[in-house]
Amino acid sequence: MLHLHLFSLALGAQDLDPAIVSRMPDAVRLAATHELLASEPHVAGTPGDARTIERLAAEFRRMGEGIEGFEVVVQEIYPLLARPVKARLEIVGTDVVGAGPGEVAPGAPARRGVLSLGVTEPNLAIDPATAHPDLDIAWNAWSGSGSATAGVVYVNYGRREDFARLRELGVDPRGKIALARYGGNFRGYKAKFAEEAGCVGLVIFTDPADSGSSKGKTWPDGGGWANPECVQRGSLITLPYVGDPLTPGRMATRDAERLDIAAVTLPRIPVQPIGYGAAQQILVRMKGAACPPEWKGGLPCDYPLEGGELRLRMEVEQRREVTRTANVIARLRGASLPEEQVVVGAHHDAWCFGAADPLAGTMCMMESARNFCELARAGSRADRTLVFCAWGAEEYGIFGSSEFVEEDAAALAARTVAYINLDMAAMGLRPGGAVSPTLRASVTRALAAAPGPRGDGSALDAWGKSPEGRPGYGDLGGGSDHVAFWCHAGIPSISLSAGGSEGSSYHSNYDTVAWYRATVGDDYAAAQLVTGMASAMLAELAEDSREHLSAAELVRDSLQQARALAKLAADRGLAAPDLEIVIADLAAAAELAPVADARLAAGATDGERASLARLRTAWVSDQGLPGRPWFRNLYAATDRHSGYATSLWPLLREAIEDARPGAPESDAAIAAACRPYLNLAREMKLRITSLAGPGGEPAAEPSAEPSERGAAPRLEPRR
Repeated sequence: MLHLHLFSLALGAQDLDPAIVSRMPDAVRLAATHELLASEPHVAGTPGDARTIERLAAEFRRMGEGIEGFEVVVQEIYPLLARPVKARLEIVGTDVVGAGPGEVAPGAPARRGVLSLGVTEPNLAIDPATAHPDLDIAWNAWSGSGSATAGVVYVNYGRREDFARLRELGVDPRGKIALARYGGNFRGYKAKFAEEAGCVGLVIFTDPADSGSSKGKTWPDGGGWANPECVQRGSLITLPYVGDPLTPGRMATRDAERLDIAAVTLPRIPVQPIGYGAAQQILVRMKGAACPPEWKGGLPCDYPLEGGELRLRMEVEQRREVTRTANVIARLRGASLPEEQVVVGAHHDAWCFGAADPLAGTMCMMESARNFCELARAGSRADRTLVFCAWGAEEYGIFGSSEFVEEDAAALAARTVAYINLDMAAMGLRPGGAVSPTLRASVTRALAAAPGPRGDGSALDAWGKSPEGRPGYGDLGGGSDHVAFWCHAGIPSISLSAGGSEGSSYHSNYDTVAWYRATVGDDYAAAQLVTGMASAMLAELAEDSREHLSAAELVRDSLQQARALAKLAADRGLAAPDLEIVIADLAAAAELAPVADARLAAGATDGERASLARLRTAWVSDQGLPGRPWFRNLYAATDRHSGYATSLWPLLREAIEDARPGAPESDAAIAAACRPYLNLAREMKLRITSLAGPGGEPAAEPSAEPSERGAAPRLEPRR
């Protein structure tokens, strides 16, 4: 009855109403989709992955059957993937007896021996899925293959600053196996920094203070937090580009030209993840000085910096080969602007069952597609084409979405209004997300139309607020499928989610439907919330009657970044006089940007649309960042030292971070890095002033330097 009522409302509306489609997600169907996609382990490139691809394509075809302008494409890609062969981790040369974690028998006779540590999770009687024969051992993809027997050094989170602190403390990690806890940075940088520090191996563990027993009751003993045997898997890749390691900048087709694998910088040392029960067995046997207090985690033992006579023996073997996987893509043609599109995506591959990661987002994307198909079948569809994407091989290094973008980044940018990412999205009832500045006004309108948790109020009411009372939007960084869209192609993007559930089974064999329903909820209210918000955003962004570019939001955020970098330079004793000019131009533009937005909202001419579209495209550089030319968006990139975090205005930020106070070459580097931002600030001021002024005639094209950045035109005036 609800759907019939919604259909009648939709058919009576001139435009597709975000308030209608956001109330269509069905909890029963979400649960069924979740069960279907989490029915078996489906690591990219495995038979389970192939069957998942078939299921997704069949579901898309079923929901779009008989709808004119609906198509489903299975886009095959052939990236380099890794697979585990074997792994072993042992304590050797110990003189401590202990049967369980932390059990050291007082007065026990000393003996030397070998203690094997678990490299996979035990099965759980409460959850038969954990006994599935296709589940892998615990492993970190792209680990070097080899063995090492060496002493141990505890390196906290394995960040650059942690290794620097070890040097200050006089601890030499060379020739030792590093023991690091998860958190603080992307796991791949732990391996990178450990290798650079001279370590011969790396063991990574989940600390109870971060996501285990220190947070609350563990799974399955009354809570959802990681138990002592829960192990986080994951990729270690840290290349200066995203996507298939062998085909940077081009799509990884079957016959693509590939780099020699020997020329690609992949980890060389063996890396093994473990649970915190196994980590405690190591720590209680270490005999070195105590770690700094802030390095101590949640285990009930000391965290010594060194192991004394303790030795670990580790062996890891993996194979690397080009392997077939696929993106599954469904397109619903737009009613009046089919050449323009809004894309929403979620990856489908997982390290195990993936009930939370990724399927807490994938099921929402699928339900949104189903809802828009229902409306199209009833005669109501969006102005712009909607594209629903299930990406392959995200877990290995964001492969599927990157290959999709790299097929023709310029053409994709020319027709795409926005990209919405739903990775592990429905994990609670507290909505939040990161949004490109130009989209924030549109997202705010969509959130105001979408229902809040369990239908209470609006999603905007439940969304976190800034100290000024504005919606709290984060900045897009790394770690998921928005990276190629935003950081490479410059397509404005959104990363949407809802969190707050008390637990974590991240990348472990315990990430099952049973865990999800016990921890997040079996009513699928979180998935309804996320699907509703995503659908409202799709409906809003696919509507022709509004401009989905906020000059005011872009200038406000740009001014914030410029001031932050001026402070960073001053704090480091560096001269950056051109930044003051940038700030002055942006401050002038900020005064008139709301007027420009109002003029666009009142009805923009083709010339005005084209002029303001430059505020989106002007940030994309053909040259990209120094040392990382794949990252072409001068507004944002992934942080080069952490992987997950955001580097805003990265060209200038990195020049300031790398500069040496008083060095003439540093002053020159900062001035050169500031030049594009001077041009961008001048261009924003010119275009906004022109649009906001009398007559609102489009500004003339700025000369020379802005156009030399090589940004592709996008969303041209309509004919």
